[in-house]
Amino acid sequence: MLRSTFAVVERRAEHAVTFFYSHLFWNNPAMRELFPEDMRPQRDRLFAALTHVVTHLEDPRLTEYLGRLGRDHRKFLASPALYAAVGASLLAAFAHAAGAAWTLEAEKAWTEAYGHVADLMLAGAEEAAGAGEPAWWDADVVRHERYGDDLAVLTLRPRQPFPFRPGQYVSVSSLRVPRVWRTYSLADAPRPDGTVELHVSRIPGGTMSTALVDETGPGETLRLSSPGGALGARTEPGGLRTYICAGTGWAPMRALLAEAAKTEPELKGRLFVVARAKEYLYGRRDAEELKERLGGLSVTYITSAPGHRKDQATERLLQSLQACVHWASHDVHLAGPPGFLTEVAEVLVELGTDPARVHHDILPPVGRFSVRPSTAAERLLGPPPPLWHNPGDRVPRER
Repeated sequence: MLRSTFAVVERRAEHAVTFFYSHLFWNNPAMRELFPEDMRPQRDRLFAALTHVVTHLEDPRLTEYLGRLGRDHRKFLASPALYAAVGASLLAAFAHAAGAAWTLEAEKAWTEAYGHVADLMLAGAEEAAGAGEPAWWDADVVRHERYGDDLAVLTLRPRQPFPFRPGQYVSVSSLRVPRVWRTYSLADAPRPDGTVELHVSRIPGGTMSTALVDETGPGETLRLSSPGGALGARTEPGGLRTYICAGTGWAPMRALLAEAAKTEPELKGRLFVVARAKEYLYGRRDAEELKERLGGLSVTYITSAPGHRKDQATERLLQSLQACVHWASHDVHLAGPPGFLTEVAEVLVELGTDPARVHHDILPPVGRFSVRPSTAAERLLGPPPPLWHNPGDRVPRER
């Protein structure tokens, strides 16, 4: 019942979510202050979370996912009253968008489902609060380094101990862009001095990335959410592995390799670093240093040829991967723009990699809805967008 109703609502996703927020703010005007001024990214994230829940109903990990989601939502100051208001507006929006498909049975199923989701999220929030975890960490900017016109590396010092694992990411908020949170990967293993590093690429139209790259400086304070993601090392010591990253996807790869250099200096593997042009290979020096520390690591740098389109780098990468062997024996760690991850993961499986051994985090898209075409005619009339190497070339998006 949940899936059949959602399939109808999904075809009117943008209409349904617009109705939802209109209903929420009309009936709860004070709650508008909890949300950012620009609601477009927020709408996309809401539907992405709903889609995840509906498509993973039988997955035993869904309970854990919802607990983490509730833990993370403390940074939005989400209260039980907010959960109740959201539930009422969500049911109203679904009833409006589903039309004749919204039967008494559908309303009952969604009412019970949402109640269960809210209970699990609130339990996750309560567990984190009970363990003494703050809703967010204040972190002072101690260094801001520019690489070219649109990339910066920020070194932050959290004011409280900030536990995380190599390969994880955090949501970041700045007073320059109130109530907006954007996700960035942490670029190192935990350091003795407690600092953390973020790699930020400025995206055209991206308010947070523009603030972090162009405006933020030493002495400012940012907020960090609790760390998330499951990209961390999963290979048994001595196992073969491949690391593939594009753009600022180098950040989590560097973190994983830095940890391996401490615990597994004889690691055997291969690293592919992809950039749209040579000037964007900002991590080359660090990659070479890690190669020296990891004697069994081979490193390949791939860029588009001068004067060619920027997504040619992805094509060159795929050609290089096809020339490699023993994919069935490798664990593969991926990081980069969502379209890049999808395209590369599919090719790896075609080359013989076990899908269960292809590891990457999927970060929420920003700036558009992505509703699946349901028929061949719809796919013809509205084909999916091309998988650009740098999604900022076509659609504003932040990582």
